[in-house]
Amino acid sequence: MTSTQPRPIAYEPPASKIGTEATYNQVLEDLSDASVHRNFDPYVDIPWDAPEMAVVPNDERWILSYDVDPIGKHPWYQAQPKEKQIAIGMWRQANVAKVGLQFESILIRGLLLYASKMKNGDKRFRYVTHESKEECNHTLMFQEMVNRVDPSVPGMRRLLRLIDPIIPLFAAIWPSVFFFGVLAGEEPIDHLQKDFLRAGENIHPVMSAVMELHVAEEARHISFAHHHLRETIPHKNRPTKWALSIAMPLVMRILCGAIASPPPAFFKKFDVPHEVKKDIFWNSQDSRIFLSDVFGDVRMLAEQCGLMNPVSKQMWKALKIDGRASRYRSEPRYDAH
Repeated sequence: MTSTQPRPIAYEPPASKIGTEATYNQVLEDLSDASVHRNFDPYVDIPWDAPEMAVVPNDERWILSYDVDPIGKHPWYQAQPKEKQIAIGMWRQANVAKVGLQFESILIRGLLLYASKMKNGDKRFRYVTHESKEECNHTLMFQEMVNRVDPSVPGMRRLLRLIDPIIPLFAAIWPSVFFFGVLAGEEPIDHLQKDFLRAGENIHPVMSAVMELHVAEEARHISFAHHHLRETIPHKNRPTKWALSIAMPLVMRILCGAIASPPPAFFKKFDVPHEVKKDIFWNSQDSRIFLSDVFGDVRMLAEQCGLMNPVSKQMWKALKIDGRASRYRSEPRYDAH
């Protein structure tokens, strides 16, 4: 399968399948079955060495989208010479891939730790292990892209890299917060990639192939996190649910900022003025809209889990990630503002 061929859509159970343990178990079986029959291998499905996949200097397809990417939308970026726009675009896209790799690594370790605590016969074990295998393929895919586009990128900010060994422990200590973190990492990347694909941007084939494969399989992974939280949170006691209602927006905002914003090396390398940095992340109107749109699905999930209360609503608002909840997963936000 090449990057130009249509990819099968990953199975995602409808949101209406909420409620009974039997239904949840059926969702797990469906997701596991989809992982067996609708999966990808980055070294089979992406023709890395095909002539059209070559990464060459001064390729304008690496210029960041003026309509989708938060940096590409800013007048400072649009005023730069084409050569600098291309260099920024290549560094930016390679670093996003590196961040994706580092996040997937955290996720894999957390999922396997979570699976190790399950009893024999627990249907979650099979799906969680399938997902871990798929995420391993994603790390291979992201690293291959980084190696070809710009091997100098560091990925996540230094602080996040330092606490990397600690984060997976939440899967055993406080699983709900761990899965909040899963969504805080997956939703922004998924949102950006879907916006690129929907906009039909003229992007480099390496990038489009990686995005298409990633979006197809992430549908399952995000679906599992949503279903799992909807199944488990409503059964918790009132104080725990209240604490989770406050933790949810905090985790979303902190991790989104850490993952979506480039590390200091980016701003130093390309001489980005401090006021431009502040404007893009997160003072401008476009960046505020981006933050709000990214978490439309998560706000829907919070309502479904009973985690939207007067105090938590103020927390979402104070963190500038409030807004209308999605009506369904992956709802386009064209009419939201």
